[in-house]
Amino acid sequence: MALSLLRRAVFVSLVLGGAAAQAPATPPAPVPPAAAPGATLPGAALRGLWVDAFGPGLHTPAQVKQTVEDAARLGVNTLFVQAIRRADCLCLNASVPSVSDPELAPGFDPLAAVTAQAHARGMKVIAWVSVTGAANTAKPNTRAAHVFRTHGPAAGAASWLSRRPDGSWQEGRDAWLDPAIPGAADYMAQAVLSLVRRYPVDGVQLDRIRYPDGGAWGYDPKTLARYRAETGRPGTPAPSDPAWQAWKRQQVSHLVRRIALEAKALNPELWVSAATITYQTPPADLAAFQTTRTYTDVLQDWPGWMRAGWLDLNVLMNYKRDPLPEQAGWYDGWNAFARRVALRVDGAPVAVASGTAMYLNSPAVTAAQATRALKAGLGWVGYSYRTPTLDVYGERQSAAQGLQAVRQVLRAPGGALAAPAPWTEAAPVARGLLGRVTGLARPGGQRVQAWQGGTLVAEADTDGNGHYGFAALPPGPTEVRVGGQRWTETVPAKGVVRLPDLLLRDVKAVPAAPVPALPPARP
Repeated sequence: MALSLLRRAVFVSLVLGGAAAQAPATPPAPVPPAAAPGATLPGAALRGLWVDAFGPGLHTPAQVKQTVEDAARLGVNTLFVQAIRRADCLCLNASVPSVSDPELAPGFDPLAAVTAQAHARGMKVIAWVSVTGAANTAKPNTRAAHVFRTHGPAAGAASWLSRRPDGSWQEGRDAWLDPAIPGAADYMAQAVLSLVRRYPVDGVQLDRIRYPDGGAWGYDPKTLARYRAETGRPGTPAPSDPAWQAWKRQQVSHLVRRIALEAKALNPELWVSAATITYQTPPADLAAFQTTRTYTDVLQDWPGWMRAGWLDLNVLMNYKRDPLPEQAGWYDGWNAFARRVALRVDGAPVAVASGTAMYLNSPAVTAAQATRALKAGLGWVGYSYRTPTLDVYGERQSAAQGLQAVRQVLRAPGGALAAPAPWTEAAPVARGLLGRVTGLARPGGQRVQAWQGGTLVAEADTDGNGHYGFAALPPGPTEVRVGGQRWTETVPAKGVVRLPDLLLRDVKAVPAAPVPALPPARP
């Protein structure tokens, strides 16, 4: 996160038209409204609060107790708790090392504690993960097993960092992992999945699921080699090259796809969420979305993620300031656009919540934005517990004073949190399959098709590790076809089924034997 507070997010590339995934460059198919105006989307009852790990709130048992108590008094029903921050966890049982902050009480597991205490209060807990975050040079993790030490800038060819064309890797003080490097993608996926396996969280939220701002990223030699091999395009592409952008967007999307499907295979009841980018002017439609910075700069295609069925909940990072009239319009416009495209390919609606920047606004503006989100049929999430007002962010007010000021307006009669209620809604039905292609020197970019009853119902490419998958498929017998291999499995009415690895082989051309010369013709 830039400046420890300005949160940005990530995600995707494939735009799905009909039931089959189209190539990234294919114009988007028209998407009907997810619901008629005034109808309620899933997630409309969500009232959430982000709890970040860059200050007090999660580091000691006393802080966690206070955080949960404050959230209950505020009236929220869901905590988005920062678990994995920069490839390290505020927990003890993830696949990544724990944070090395001296403020963290020895032997204390914040994620376990906050989950237990919030559940006891009837609140959901979503484990919030900064997916591509690798390090911050001002406050590096000091543990020997941390990825910045094992695959950082000093690791040579084993580095997993996203880089500019000149080889530089810092964005401000931050380092980012590159989703197009297969080892890095696997590392990031396993980090999220370890939380699903080891903690009773109600969901996971993918943050920083994107490339850094600026567009000129992804130039690690390994990434360029993959791009050239999979696309057949020689040379080094310019940052503005549409084919290069599309390919990198696809790598981000593939990471979302893998995490979502594997998480649902572990727990079909899990809410899979992303914190998504809403920079500047909102688009009128999907074609306009493809001209936004969200799509062309940081390489997220979150409408495609929703349509593919990878997201159950899209939380917009709709960080706007109402005192600036243009931004007030941006806020409402992004909410309206997200609502219009919140529809899976199988026709099921996707939950949407508007995340607001409490730290950039007065309590009155926060209350007004929350109310407008609810009137639009969306849920609401505030950023953040640590900095609930502009005055707290500017160090003119204590966090406790800021919480009290926000609570007064949100809990007032007619306010967004006037009548606190739990969010009991079940996650949308997960229905799909996933698998992996093995045996190839370069398993990425293999086209995989799903057939049902002799009809092609979906197709997509493998990621750099050979993983593929489909969500929101019709239930029933499904044949997967890739590289001449076929496998039939039944998609359940609920859940994600895992297929066995499909072994393919690289085929090498064998030179033909020389043809013997014919004897001279007889006269």
